[in-house]
Amino acid sequence: MKSQQKEIRVFNTSLGTMTGCMEDGIIRVKSIRYARSERFQKPVPVDHFVFESRLEHKTPVCPQKLSPLVEKMIGATPVEEFEPEESTQYLSITLPENILENEKLPVVVWIHGGSHEIGCGDLPTADPSQWVKEQNIIVVTVSYRLGLFGFLGGDEKRPANLGLLDIIEALKWIKTHIADFGGDSDSITLLGQSSGGDAIAHLMISEGVENLFQRAIIQSAPLGLRHKRQKMSAEFLKKTEEIKDEVDVYKMMEDYGKFVPSVMKYGLKAAMPFGTQYGYPPLCKEEESVEKWRENATRYDVLIGFNNDETAFYLKTSEALNKYFGTGLGLKIMDKTVEKTTDIIYGAPARQFAENYAKGGGNVYLFRIHSKLKNNHIGAPHCIDLPLIFGNESAWKSSEMLKDIPWQRIHENGKKLRALWAEFARTGKISDQSEQPEILTIEKIKY
Repeated sequence: MKSQQKEIRVFNTSLGTMTGCMEDGIIRVKSIRYARSERFQKPVPVDHFVFESRLEHKTPVCPQKLSPLVEKMIGATPVEEFEPEESTQYLSITLPENILENEKLPVVVWIHGGSHEIGCGDLPTADPSQWVKEQNIIVVTVSYRLGLFGFLGGDEKRPANLGLLDIIEALKWIKTHIADFGGDSDSITLLGQSSGGDAIAHLMISEGVENLFQRAIIQSAPLGLRHKRQKMSAEFLKKTEEIKDEVDVYKMMEDYGKFVPSVMKYGLKAAMPFGTQYGYPPLCKEEESVEKWRENATRYDVLIGFNNDETAFYLKTSEALNKYFGTGLGLKIMDKTVEKTTDIIYGAPARQFAENYAKGGGNVYLFRIHSKLKNNHIGAPHCIDLPLIFGNESAWKSSEMLKDIPWQRIHENGKKLRALWAEFARTGKISDQSEQPEILTIEKIKY
């Protein structure tokens, strides 16, 4: 039986002609290069589009090490579909099939998570097709440099924040060209989860982002790990000096792992050794950050929040910990630890961010996602928001995180959540009259 041939849609842009594949109610234009870079150099925007045939059936990704925990909890990474590339400045656009000629749809830009170390813009578990069809929006997914290549620096040879600078170039591309795909360049919402949310929070106080976006949805950002990272980053940078010129990126990925234990003395923040770095372009000094967020509060509408049991993703999935803390008194200790660490890393910082933002006159909502299932051992952990936002049941079928949750429950709550998030992307508001999923609590923060 022959596979069904996909219909092609042509887009004429100032950069050249681009083609998208039409399938099941959506059009997808994949792997558009928005910038180029040499190793440890700033991104340079592209001035014309070149079709790269090698990426027709492959997804470009920044070289990285797979996470056994992510493989277990979310699902196997389709490495056979990946094309490792250091200059990984690509974006993909997903839009509705029946977009009208002069229609201007709201645009959501997805900034993926992965501890600034793993992942890419185009993963099956973050396929926005279902959301695009349901809500008649455009979703742009962005890939950018990670780990050693994008989020560790501090000297002339290896500048800091290159991954952040990549994202800024992507946003400039989107602002300039999204109208060619039916998008409204004055209605751009950034959506990020985990380290992607951390990146968005810091884009809000970055230089060179004026008028590039209007709203931000920040899910599960580990803002509690953002403080006083300078010494750790400097030590990690020095330790990895000997591998910075390694030609074989696979060997480079293997080798840097041996230096990670050396920074574990820095406590909780060492759980994310790569990250945004204050005091280097495009960011201000750390001590200026809170005031900067307050000063910029009237520029962006913000929806920020977290899941009720974030750290259960790491703690309750450990076989070693479950051996001692899986039942009885041990489980009570475990539950308390999850509650406390979730609040330290995600909960309290999200509320502090929202309250500070409201003080500056900002329009900000704070949300929390709960499990509500009595027999769900893991609760609402880190990443539970992903299947809710993106759906795509087939991509999540091997997820350990969802093994005790009926997909129908994910779908019913997810559809309502997708509608709320799309409402925010359109208007910057969430109406009290809008239908809310039972797993969600949300409040507008006022000052």
